[in-house]
Amino acid sequence: MKILMVCLGNICRSPLAEGIMKAKIEENNLDWEVDSAGTGSWHVGNLPDIRSIKVGKTHGIDITDQQARQFTKSDFEKFDLIFAMDASNYQNIVRMSNNEDQKNKVHLIMNMVNPGMNQTVPDPYYGDDGFENVYQMLDLACGKVIEKYG
Repeated sequence: MKILMVCLGNICRSPLAEGIMKAKIEENNLDWEVDSAGTGSWHVGNLPDIRSIKVGKTHGIDITDQQARQFTKSDFEKFDLIFAMDASNYQNIVRMSNNEDQKNKVHLIMNMVNPGMNQTVPDPYYGDDGFENVYQMLDLACGKVIEKYG
């Protein structure tokens, strides 16, 4: 199983989702791969946001080995599941797809927790208080991914 986590800039939400999923993959001895990307290019090559790094470390997850990258059409071929953090990123990814098979790989990550609710993982970039909440949401969602596909 190859999973891609996608947000806007690939420095806040998707790096946390990648780190959480990696930890859960390891805990469950699964032969899966996970990566993350952003639909935008602003932060390509940068480390995750220091606040994401901090909340990850608080929970025993180190995401300092990650570098932001932009989502590309080739990601549809590389990954089995593509999880978007919100509706805007979901739509941006789906617009890049070439066929139904590619579209069917794309899901809103919080639908793993609350199917069909289309809940957003809020972007914590413009504030300091949302990172723990984002961590908790993604931890729950990643656990559901393991339950469903593991």
